[in-house]
Amino acid sequence: MPIRILSAAFALALLAALIVGPIVIPLLRRWKFGQTIRDEGPAWHLKKAGTPTMGGLIFVPAALLSAFLFAYPSSELFLAAFAFVAYGIVGGLDDGIKIAFRRNLGLTARQKLIAQTLIAAVFYVQYIQSGYSTTLETYAFGRFEIGWGFMLWILLIFLATTNAVNITDGLDGLAAGAAAVAFAAYAIIAWYGSRFDLAVFDAALAGALVGFLFFNAHPARVFMGDTGSLAIGGALAASALLTKTELLLVWLGGLFVVETLSVILQVASFKLRGKRIFRMSPLHHHFELAGWSEWRVVFVFWAFEAFAAATAVLWLIFW
Repeated sequence: MPIRILSAAFALALLAALIVGPIVIPLLRRWKFGQTIRDEGPAWHLKKAGTPTMGGLIFVPAALLSAFLFAYPSSELFLAAFAFVAYGIVGGLDDGIKIAFRRNLGLTARQKLIAQTLIAAVFYVQYIQSGYSTTLETYAFGRFEIGWGFMLWILLIFLATTNAVNITDGLDGLAAGAAAVAFAAYAIIAWYGSRFDLAVFDAALAGALVGFLFFNAHPARVFMGDTGSLAIGGALAASALLTKTELLLVWLGGLFVVETLSVILQVASFKLRGKRIFRMSPLHHHFELAGWSEWRVVFVFWAFEAFAAATAVLWLIFW
């Protein structure tokens, strides 16, 4: 597949997001789909209360339109799109409950786990029926067949990735920009591995997120909400599973991993020692409270993710 096809998918998705944004955002305002800001966050974030959320409604259809226009209707395309949309629906339900009841808690942890387990189960069945391998690529130690355990592996990858993206989505444009970089990297990986339809899907998602940044960059006119963050996490996990790079995702998605680890370490330290490691977690709030501007935090974190993604791609290609 020529690179120009990936470029076209990227460009169309970007354009579609720019067109859909001015249509969706006024509707979200009219329907009063405003964001509720958690009290324990930085005080200056309270001024963001009421900003329209569920911005995933902008880039999800934009990415799907471009992907299905430029890619063949293959099993890998449908599997990636299924994870993307299914997790977006779960996120949409979560956002809807928060908005309806004007609270920070949407779906309960148990409800989310049940929904994510069902999605993972459906993904696993379709994955097996499509003839994909149930081996785990460890690189240094080769591949290991894990059989039925691959279902649990799929669930773990989905849970970890969706939660990591959700945790990172705390500053204007932070998660969207970092995810755009990650999907661009996966477009290269999929293309290099001759998974051309998946490469188109990832390129389209990268383009749609760049278009979404026009509305989501500071000062954000719309937040992606769980509708967007869970959809991104689902698509990122599916891309890793379909390219057999689940362990590489820890490196490629370095920013999401660091943000998640900052929360885990903060909670563990406080429970075990009664002391906090960071001023606030996730890590982006620590730097805010240290005096960094929101733009500075976002740009530095984008640069870190770009470095992680670029080095992961180069290592995989030349390994």
